[in-house]
Amino acid sequence: MAAGHGHAGGGGHGHGPGGTAGHDHTAGASRTRLQVALALTAAVLVVEVIGAVMTRSLALFVDAAHMLTDVAGLATAVVASRLADLPTSDRLTWGWARAEVLGALAQAALLLGVGVFALVEGVRRLFSPPEVLAGPLVVFGAIGLVANVVALLVLAGGRRSNLNMRAAFLEVVNDALGSVGVIVSALCIALFGWQRADAIVGILIAGLIIPRTLVLLRAAGSVLMEQTPPGLDLAAVRSHILALPHVREVHDLHASRVASNLPVLSAHVVVDEECFTDGHTAALLNDLQECVAEHFVVSIEHSTFQFEPPSHPDEGSRHV
Repeated sequence: MAAGHGHAGGGGHGHGPGGTAGHDHTAGASRTRLQVALALTAAVLVVEVIGAVMTRSLALFVDAAHMLTDVAGLATAVVASRLADLPTSDRLTWGWARAEVLGALAQAALLLGVGVFALVEGVRRLFSPPEVLAGPLVVFGAIGLVANVVALLVLAGGRRSNLNMRAAFLEVVNDALGSVGVIVSALCIALFGWQRADAIVGILIAGLIIPRTLVLLRAAGSVLMEQTPPGLDLAAVRSHILALPHVREVHDLHASRVASNLPVLSAHVVVDEECFTDGHTAALLNDLQECVAEHFVVSIEHSTFQFEPPSHPDEGSRHV
């Protein structure tokens, strides 16, 4: 595995202007998956809007509204994916790597609004259920389910690559479950004449949307708040660094993520005074880079280490 990067004396690593900000080689494949899913979802949206008008079904209407946010969300994901591949500059030293996190946050916000609306409207219709046409509802639900299953197959291979892909996959999963609910409500109405089944399915769709949306909001917020990457034990990182020869102290140790798959780490490392004269700093830098890149579950290939002598003037006011 390639070592992380850092420089003695406070330097750091990042790609210079004209480079890329460390995006993985699957970005193009992920974008293609998103584009196919977007086309399928847009087609289903048109079909479900027509179906909702014809059948007067809340479940289908809510699923269509969900589809609308999915179309907007997937379009946002495609745009964010393209932005993330743009070159870096002196103003944007990481390029647009964080665009995928902002895109996921926007999708989650849209989904949350739809979920709350579906919940409120579903409760209202429980008390005053309109007549729903069951026959056409089954047809439109089946069309939506088939298209969603195809979209799921397209997205499945890349759903763990970043937050955008995760958001898109969750949206299509919710769509597929919504289509199943539409079909079930239509069968209940056709077989038993139970019109409230449509409102209940609308509420269930809301119940599927809201919890998953909150999980996605939490994941995006974790990146934006620069929390320690999940799975990385910062105390263990500190212990590993302190165990290296010539290291006396570690302070200002920070780990965060620029994007969901781009963790970074920085630290001030106090080393023996003679390291600055006998050439030990170069070897120690390599050891530190290898340590954070290879010894932990989360591999950090973008690291910055500042070496300091014990006599450094800010020694008495160091941060943890």
